[in-house]
Amino acid sequence: MEGSVESKLTLKSDESSEPFSYCCSACDCSEEPLCGKVFRSRTKARSMSMPSAPSSAKFRRTQSLHGPSPVTTFGPKACMLKNPKAVMHIQDPASHHVSWNKPPKSVLIIKKIRDASLLQPFKELCIFLTQQKNMIVYVERKVIEDPAIANESFVSIKKNICTFREDYDDISNCVDFIICLGGDGTLLYASSLFQESVPPVMAFHLGSLGFLTPFNFDTYQSQVTQVIEGNAAIILRSRLEVKIVKENKEKGSVEEISLVTNGDKTMQYQVLNEVVVDRGPSSYLSNVDLFLDGHLITTVQGDGVIVSTPTGSTAYAVAAGASMIHPNVPAIMITPICPHSLSFRPIVVPAGVELKITLSCDARNTAWVSFDGRKRQEIAYGDSITITTSCFPLPSICFRDPVNDWFESLAQCLHWNVRKKQSHLSSEEEEF
Repeated sequence: MEGSVESKLTLKSDESSEPFSYCCSACDCSEEPLCGKVFRSRTKARSMSMPSAPSSAKFRRTQSLHGPSPVTTFGPKACMLKNPKAVMHIQDPASHHVSWNKPPKSVLIIKKIRDASLLQPFKELCIFLTQQKNMIVYVERKVIEDPAIANESFVSIKKNICTFREDYDDISNCVDFIICLGGDGTLLYASSLFQESVPPVMAFHLGSLGFLTPFNFDTYQSQVTQVIEGNAAIILRSRLEVKIVKENKEKGSVEEISLVTNGDKTMQYQVLNEVVVDRGPSSYLSNVDLFLDGHLITTVQGDGVIVSTPTGSTAYAVAAGASMIHPNVPAIMITPICPHSLSFRPIVVPAGVELKITLSCDARNTAWVSFDGRKRQEIAYGDSITITTSCFPLPSICFRDPVNDWFESLAQCLHWNVRKKQSHLSSEEEEF
């Protein structure tokens, strides 16, 4: 168990350059990064974030590996003043690779629940990792308690597996990398388990839709071996840091919360795909105000609004009429859902800006918010939703490289939709 904690990860852009790390302007050089408050009894998490100089601006920008070019001269005489707080760089997307300071010793397996087709791949992977690679395997307790695997063939596997419970056990210091078996939902779930630094994620396509899962399980042994040996490309998928501040209307409430500020209840989440604010069960249109760095941009009147990452641009946002953005683009996308006003269309803002959403003063009803389809809750008058780019992106392991993987996933999803439509038409013809 101790060996698993010692394994560390660095990212390198090429063989000749020094390893680089994440950076966040909100961190202070003299202090340790703040630990998340989501898990009970949470210990200090291993972080890929390095401290930098604190920002004195009112709205602190999140520094990213992808941002303005460091070029400071333009033509023979023009130049740009150097900003000691701006350490953002544009990296070649095809040059990101994973490298281990020490060989990884532990792995977390995320398996789609109640899917009989995944039992055999799950068993093979566990045997391969525990017996051939001598690794410590972590699995969520409800996966092991699934009646479908409660048979004699899994007895020998269970004794070599460590289990944990979501929201109760902190495994952030125990896992060196993650393997997902299923569809895109398994990657989203893996992201939700880590509210700070996320270990590298290797996702196998064993579900219905595989936009975020580039690996084929047929050759899993060689592919997992390459990752363990540090021979794999990687893409940093930005996440959103979301804070929900709810006005404490009932003083002395005993409800358990993550943070408390000025008597109000504050909850914080890390989101990989999108934050969706909608009208919920009400028949009235939602009416919310959208602020950008403290300035009112517009009032969204319609079914709701989607705030998504580039990764989430291919999910709900594209269905609502937004464009698809490559994960390497440093941006936040704002997409209205069936807007009542014809003047408000999907917009893209720079990564790191601070968005704030509140109920408009003339709203007829409350709103509802969800995070990657989870933690759905009601937003009332006086509550606010603050969204910015997270300091902790999700490092997703690539099959080839970030550019090719993304365009291949587009083609695969297109073919999957065509096959699904053809199958539906065939079934209708048979019925007719």
